Amino acid sequence: MSAKDAPPPLPEPLPVAVADSHTHLDMQASTVDEALTKAGLVGVETVVQVGCDLKGSRWAAETAAQYENVHAAVALHPNEAPRIVLGDPDGWSRQGAREAGGDTALDDALAEIDRLAALDHVKAVGETGLDYFRTGPEGKEAQERSFRVHIEIAKRHGKALVIHDREAHEDVLRVLAEEGAPERTVFHCYSGDADMARICAERGYYMSFAGNVTFKNAQPLRDALAVAPLELVLVETDAPFLTPAPYRGRPNAPYLIPVTVRAMAAVRGIGEEAMATAIAENTARAFAY
Repeated sequence: MSAKDAPPPLPEPLPVAVADSHTHLDMQASTVDEALTKAGLVGVETVVQVGCDLKGSRWAAETAAQYENVHAAVALHPNEAPRIVLGDPDGWSRQGAREAGGDTALDDALAEIDRLAALDHVKAVGETGLDYFRTGPEGKEAQERSFRVHIEIAKRHGKALVIHDREAHEDVLRVLAEEGAPERTVFHCYSGDADMARICAERGYYMSFAGNVTFKNAQPLRDALAVAPLELVLVETDAPFLTPAPYRGRPNAPYLIPVTVRAMAAVRGIGEEAMATAIAENTARAFAY
């Protein structure tokens, strides 16, 4: 194993236990038990396992049913909706090449998300939203239709809504305003600037910061974190992606949350205990566990 593939070392434990508000255990090299054990050693005692497609959402729900400290979020990722409708001839996603299923196939998939969202241990509907980075103009209609249905599902079941927003800030905020956002709405891997953070704060949306807040080129994210109300701030790994500096490029996992929490505390000019305490309370409130 090269140094680049090697898991980073365990950070110093946090003084207060926190939650990883967004992780993908099914995409990580370790087993669920290994991931939770390592996380527990450093004070990360709860994780929200997030589904991106039907298979992943079913897995999230099953895993949350088995583990007391795992909560599930279920959804079709914004990039998944156009693949269902238009097909995926290149087989880019984890399912491989797929035929176009049209609107009917999307309706069927959304009905399954609705069924999963009703389960007690499923605490959120997400990650849903809009992604203009990977999906071209031809996929926008399917994305937005899927997003609107996810908002409705979250509200009907009284669950949190977890937003994936990539290069689509204005449209995401517009759709949320048009549909009426659920009472608890979380911007996962917050990617806006300070101005957008002020809009999210006015609307009571939670902002979850990932390891990229530590990257050298991420000053706009740090500016957003600096103005976000402390009671609306969460932390996440989005593991195995977005590993915090100085381990960028190596595999991420929930046990690396303390690295990001300490960076966030520094941005806010508060102690890590105060930062961790706020995050722990906010995450429990956002996901109602």
